[in-house]
Amino acid sequence: MFGCSFTTGCFECCIKCLGGVPYASLVATILCFSGVALFCGCGHVALTGTVSILEQHFSTTASDHALLSEVIQLMQYVIYGIASFFFLYGIILLAEGFYTTSAVKELHGEFKTTACGRCISGMFVFLTYVLGVAWLGVFGFSAVPVFMFYNIWSTCEVIKSLQINMTVPGDQICVDIRQYGIIPWNAVPGKACGPILENICNTNEFYMSYHLFIVACAGAGATVIALIHFLMILSSNWAYLKDASKMQAYQDIKAKEEQELQDIQSRSKEQLNSYT
Repeated sequence: MFGCSFTTGCFECCIKCLGGVPYASLVATILCFSGVALFCGCGHVALTGTVSILEQHFSTTASDHALLSEVIQLMQYVIYGIASFFFLYGIILLAEGFYTTSAVKELHGEFKTTACGRCISGMFVFLTYVLGVAWLGVFGFSAVPVFMFYNIWSTCEVIKSLQINMTVPGDQICVDIRQYGIIPWNAVPGKACGPILENICNTNEFYMSYHLFIVACAGAGATVIALIHFLMILSSNWAYLKDASKMQAYQDIKAKEEQELQDIQSRSKEQLNSYT
């Protein structure tokens, strides 16, 4: 497959095959897959836990958080689509890296670029740039629930410290979820204070959702880094294809001139032979 014959040593063949691997694209693909998997998997479970916390402690009436439940369900479906799309897109970019690396060109012989190939590479550059900007927004959006859960967790820590120091009663310290705008102001109870809030922080749903949102945010950041890495690789490959097309045109002109010179020399020899 890679041009290795029976006379070629196994070591040389393996070295030649490994030289055809686009390691930069491979690293970017692994980072992209890992980031998307963390964001989609952890984000999906964290959203489910968030709905459970709201239903049990902050909005006991189903009609008060019906819109939020629909939005979260829609976001979970979007997560499925994101995971599927980036699985295919990462494979396509990795394949593009294989076919544009210089080592593969040496393995498979003469390599010629076409206008279609350059347009496809340029399209990947543009699409990856757009996806990178979009994932910056996703990264910022994924930090919002981390901020909300951190505020609740820090309030619980304040309540615990007050109970230890016996300064003021913890009942006076509350967290009102309605101020974040995720549930309406007429939602009941809408807030939790003192021991009730402390019990919420001690639940498994809160602990898991908080840490899963942190991991999902980190996954979104890793995906942004992977797309920036892909953008650099694709820009480099596109520049290489552009230079290769110019070199190809130069070689075609040179070959045509050499052929014309050979034709002239052959005709000159024929005329000399005819005179003699």
